[in-house]
Amino acid sequence: MSGPGKLVPALQNRSFLCLLALVTVAFIWILWPMMSAVLWGVALAIVFQPLYRRLLRKTRRPGVSAGLTILVILLLVVLPLTYVMGALVREASIVFEMVKSGQFNFSTYVAQIYAALPSWLLELLQRLGLHDLSNLQQKLGSALNQGSQFMATKALGFGQDTFDFLVSFFVMLYLLFFLLRDGEQLSLRIRDALPLQDSYKRQLGEKFRTVIRATVKGNIVVAVIQGALGGFAFWVLDIHAPVLWAVLMAFLSLLPAVGAALVWAPVAIYLLATGQIGAGIGLILYGTLAIGLVDNLLRPLLVGKDTKMPDYVVLLSTIGGMAVFGINGFVIGPLIAAMFIAVWDIVSVERRYPVGNQREG
Repeated sequence: MSGPGKLVPALQNRSFLCLLALVTVAFIWILWPMMSAVLWGVALAIVFQPLYRRLLRKTRRPGVSAGLTILVILLLVVLPLTYVMGALVREASIVFEMVKSGQFNFSTYVAQIYAALPSWLLELLQRLGLHDLSNLQQKLGSALNQGSQFMATKALGFGQDTFDFLVSFFVMLYLLFFLLRDGEQLSLRIRDALPLQDSYKRQLGEKFRTVIRATVKGNIVVAVIQGALGGFAFWVLDIHAPVLWAVLMAFLSLLPAVGAALVWAPVAIYLLATGQIGAGIGLILYGTLAIGLVDNLLRPLLVGKDTKMPDYVVLLSTIGGMAVFGINGFVIGPLIAAMFIAVWDIVSVERRYPVGNQREG
């Protein structure tokens, strides 16, 4: 029988769990406005942890090693990114004004493509019910104009909203210093506090670090290379605003099975349709052999085949993550998906090897 003496500890335990949940939610709520800074601080600390440890072996001073690591990040990442963002804002301003004034009109390019189509293709379009080509051309041109204006406006907004960005940036650097210096002790405290078996905590911790490294080191590096290759091709072909298109290609490269081809392929089709056969074929070959193969060649080297989730899972989690969390969702989405898979793998092992007869993960 359970008496009053046994009910009191049970009530105290439940009260403490409620208090724990309450203060945890309140703490996350307080940090939420700075969640981007926290996310990128943690991500960069994980990615650059090997560099910090190498410097620590030489300097023997954690604070100095953390400061030198941040200096390397500033030189290798922040300064080039600042230059690219400046060029992006300048080109976006020009494109925005050209679209707004009507000087840059996609309907004109669509009309040129229609004029260059062979007669057999026009007849095929008519048989498919696309006989009202002028109406289709107007709708397509209007959609493309609105899309380009939207992208240019977003790029301008990003460049103009500098105050919030600078605040988050300096908070991220401040947090990054302490995560590099004290990250190992902090991770040990978190692991000790989690009410899970040691094998489960080890599996989840390894999965967390692996996905962060894969997303930041692998996906972003591949995206930057693909965007740079695409921007270089557009610059050689004298296509307007190559930096703007390069950034768009880099962004789309984060999506598996979609990629930068959504940008360079329509441009190649336009070049072919307007009689620039050499440029069109050259862009198709360059896009397929140079830009397209970067993902297949570099991603396994930078990420590792064993850490890559199925492409359809990455695609869905990336799109869903960005829909919920904005630009940070391309990291958060795959991370949540990976942790979901890892937890259910643990459940599967638990069912296959019950408690008392489990294998270490």
